[in-house]
Amino acid sequence: MKEGIHPKYEVVKVHCACGTEWETRSTKGGEIRLEICSSCHPFFTGKQKLIDTAGRVERFQRKYAQSGQSGTKAKS
Repeated sequence: MKEGIHPKYEVVKVHCACGTEWETRSTKGGEIRLEICSSCHPFFTGKQKLIDTAGRVERFQRKYAQSGQSGTKAKS
C-alpha cells in the first residue's frame, strides 16, 4: 500500500439523541451524532407498529375473496 494516501482510522465517540453513547473506530474523526440508533429504533426495540395506510390490506382481501379459491373469475 502507498504511504500517506489513507485517512486516519481513529477512535470516535458516537452520541444518539436518546442518550446512548459508545465508542467505535472511524475515518471521520471527532464525534458522530445520530438521531436514532439500535437502542431506540422501533424495529429493534419490538415496539414497531404496522400501519395499514388507507385500508389497503382490507381492500386487497375483499378484491381477491370475491374471485373465489381458484384465482380465476367465472365467465357468464
